[in-house]
Amino acid sequence: MKLEVKDVQFAYNGRAVLSDVSFSLQSGKIMCVLGINGAGKSTLLKCLNRILEPRSGSVLVNGENLLAMSQDSVARRMGYVPQRHPEIQLTVFEAVLMGRKPHIKWALSEDDYARAERVIRQMGIEHLSMRPMGKLSGGEIQKVVVARALAQSPEILLLDEPTSNLDLKSQLEVMGLIRSIVEKEGLSAVVAVHDLNMALRFADEFLFLKDHRIHAVASRQEITPEVLQQVYGVDVELVNVGENTIVSPL
Repeated sequence: MKLEVKDVQFAYNGRAVLSDVSFSLQSGKIMCVLGINGAGKSTLLKCLNRILEPRSGSVLVNGENLLAMSQDSVARRMGYVPQRHPEIQLTVFEAVLMGRKPHIKWALSEDDYARAERVIRQMGIEHLSMRPMGKLSGGEIQKVVVARALAQSPEILLLDEPTSNLDLKSQLEVMGLIRSIVEKEGLSAVVAVHDLNMALRFADEFLFLKDHRIHAVASRQEITPEVLQQVYGVDVELVNVGENTIVSPL
């Protein structure tokens, strides 16, 4: 499975927000989208799944252009975890089951219930199944919304700041679960993040946005202090700590 994004452009009221964005991503891989505030990270994710309509370009999954499909067809291929989640008065199981909506024709089927149960087990939240969403911690809520996206049976996961407002333990748990599921299920994940060190710990590829364009697409080995200085305007060094690389401002 392959995600290919070609020459995507988007503007708000005539003001360019994304220009000529092109990249590709293979299955089983995580790509982190990085850049300063306002660089267009969230906008890019919303263009990929047609929450926002790009002015031009194409988004291909196995050669099929998602920008020419219905919204339900897109939702069957892409699971989306937004940056903010509306409060919903449902149990955890009911919230995850909502992810099956793009697949439902007349009524919920045994397969829909089975898929919801499976992703709840994958995310390790079985003990929360009957708990109201309003009674959960921030880390628990984040696991539920990721589970809801997985319940869609997507080929691509889009996650917008999935670790924002979480403590360190919850950040590591959520990103570790995403990493594990992407590898086991053969999905592709595009993740918008601010935390460079969390990105370096879990991602395979890195897309840097600057001035509404792609500044660089790099593997872990290709990230340099020079690239980070150009994108963020801060001098840094890259330090190896065990098996991980850490960004340290100078």
